[in-house]
Amino acid sequence: MYEVTKFFHLAAGLVWLGGMTLLLLAVRPTVIAQLDPHQRIPLLSAILGRFFKIVALCIAALLITGGLMFAGVDMQVAPKGWHVMLGLGLLMCAIFGHLYFVPFRRLQRFAHMADWPAAAKQLAQIHTLVLTNFALGWLAVAAVVIWR
Repeated sequence: MYEVTKFFHLAAGLVWLGGMTLLLLAVRPTVIAQLDPHQRIPLLSAILGRFFKIVALCIAALLITGGLMFAGVDMQVAPKGWHVMLGLGLLMCAIFGHLYFVPFRRLQRFAHMADWPAAAKQLAQIHTLVLTNFALGWLAVAAVVIWR
């Protein structure tokens, strides 16, 4: 059972990190290079809306599977990397919650109103928060792999 739990935990983390990789390194630069704001902003808003639903499912899976794996061990003897991963993971969840409920909601509102400068400002905030989560995600992976 532990291996199945671990598989779903890893899969959820890979989907979240992989999605951020795709957005940061491929989708965003391409869309910025090829589309004007009135085309770019609604497209990015729609892409983020779909991706954020997937992230919410990944977060639920990570919290459930991580909790199940932690429940099976004594917290005092769990590897230090697990504790670091837990702390970073919870921070990432909090950042995502803020990202979704503040700048993303504003982005949707401003895009609907065709207020491109205000929407672009929200996209910039989202970009910064996604970059932060991207770095934290890789730190969490490194911690659990390296720090035993």
